[in-house]
This record gives sequence, structure tokens and C-alpha cells, in this order.
Amino acid sequence: MTSESNLFKIKTMRIMLIFSVVLMAIKFVAYIITHSNAILTDALESIINVVAGAFALFSIYYSSRPKDEDHPYGHGKIEYLSVGIEGGLILIAGSGIFIKSIMGFFHPSIVDSIDVGLYISVFAGICNYIMGAYLMKNGKTHKSSLMIADGKHLITDTISSIGIVIGLAIIYFTKMYWLDNLIAIIFGMYIFYEGYKLLKESVNSLLDEADYVQLNNVVKILNNSRVEKWIDMHNLRVLKYGSHLHIDAHITLPWFDNLELSHAEVTAVENLITEKSEGEVEFFIHADPCLPISCPICSIKDCGFRKHEFVKRLEWNLENMLPDRKHRL
Repeated sequence: MTSESNLFKIKTMRIMLIFSVVLMAIKFVAYIITHSNAILTDALESIINVVAGAFALFSIYYSSRPKDEDHPYGHGKIEYLSVGIEGGLILIAGSGIFIKSIMGFFHPSIVDSIDVGLYISVFAGICNYIMGAYLMKNGKTHKSSLMIADGKHLITDTISSIGIVIGLAIIYFTKMYWLDNLIAIIFGMYIFYEGYKLLKESVNSLLDEADYVQLNNVVKILNNSRVEKWIDMHNLRVLKYGSHLHIDAHITLPWFDNLELSHAEVTAVENLITEKSEGEVEFFIHADPCLPISCPICSIKDCGFRKHEFVKRLEWNLENMLPDRKHRL
């Protein structure tokens, strides 16, 4: 069953796709009227918005499907694939804009009705900013890297529109029409760079690059609520599958506790992280028995099996929680 959050994301991306189609049509009308390469830059990027928006809508729908035998961790990683496709399309658009603008110096075209282009570019920029800010805000709320990426793309489009408006205004007053190609080249390079960043982010996510923001959040939660029996935790891993998190860790517990007591502590850790984290969280926690080397950092007061005196409690951090080894002094 699709969750309320996923339904919201699907509805939002559907609306954004419709807006993108309308804005694309408006920008191409502006290009037909003005013959400006700078405005064509904006129009070509709108094609990317529409294609990326359509794939994003499908990706969010697909990622909302429940886990199955073939996808035991769910379908969330398709969001990262979608981000990569969007980044690749932006790279292509930026390259095309750059090449066409260079050619424009050798085969210049007459720029007409610049005032109309100005009005349309201002309107498009305002619309893109509103949509981009809305997507980024809700993408963070619903833990959707795809919505955040789409929002960043639209904000990038807004920045392009601002630059184009400034450039067209200069051309309008100075009649220096060659600036049209120069503006298009500058923003073509900027668009290319933004596409590269999205593509890099997508590849890193698909390769399960460590997310230190998520890792630090988990460490902070555990540090603030740890109990005596949680002697140490190590081999911590956080994997992202769209808005879902999968957490692996080893926890060191008293060796003399029976299986039921140890299981209760593992469940307590799971409940703690689930309660303090946003989105769906899945755990795989391996319980290790304590060893004599653990005694100096073990703060259990009534332990009848202690081999060494307690020295101090170690503060957990990324440096000592990521390695696959028990803590010791």
C-alpha cells in the first residue's frame, strides 16, 4: 500500500510536470519571437525539466512499491538513477547550448523584440523559483533525494533566467547583440557544471558512499540515550534506499545475559533510532558478548564477573564506531 508521504510526492511531481510543460512552451514561444540564443538556452533546459520530471514521477511511483522477494530492500534506489539521468541530460543540454552559442559568433542571427523576451524570462524565473523552493522544502521533509535534485535544478534554472534577464536588458539598452551569444556560453557552462554535480551525487549514492550527515545523526542519538548494558557499538553502517534507511551495527552486551535479555537490548536500540529518525528505518544489529578487554570501559556497577576496574566511559563518535572492532582503552 502506498503511504501518505508517497502519495503526496506523486501528486507534487505530477503538478510540477504540468507546470514544466507549460513553461517550456512559453519559453519556446519567446525564442520564436526574439531569436535570442540566450532565451533558447532557457528553453532547451526546460526540455530537460520536462523529461526529468516525467522520469521523476515514474521513479517516485516505482520507489513507493513495497519490498518483494526480488527487491528485499525496496525500490528506493531508482530515485538515485533518476537523479543521474537528470544530471546526464543537463550535461547534454549545457554542451549543446555552448556549441550553438559558439556557432552564433560565426553565423549571427538578428535578435528581435527583446522587451518581450525580458517579460517572459522574468515570469519564467519567478515560476521556477517558487516550484524549486517548494520541491526542496518538501524533498527534505519527505527524505526524497529526487525531489531535492529537481528543486535544485529549478533553482539553477532561476539563476539562469536572472542572468538572461540582466543580459537582455544590457543588449536592449546598448544594442550590443553579440552579448547574446556570450551570455548563452556563460550559462551553458554553468548548466553543464550543475549537471556534473547531480551526476556525481547519483553515482556516489548508487555506490553507497558513506552519508556522514546520517551517520552523525545516528551516533548523536545513541550517545544521548545509551544505557549501561550497551558497552560499545561498532561496525556502524547506514545505507540509503530513497527515503528508507538500512542500518547495520555490532553491539557489545554482557556475556552473562541470556538470549531474551540481549534481544530486549537490541530491540531497545532499534526503537530508539526509529523514534528519533524520520522515514522508515530497518536494522540489522549483531550482538557480541563482552570480553575482559571491555571491562575498563564498561560502566555496569553491579557486575559480578568484572576482570578489570572501570576506568572511563568512551564517548562514541565516527572514528570509533565505524571500524569493525570492539572498543578498548
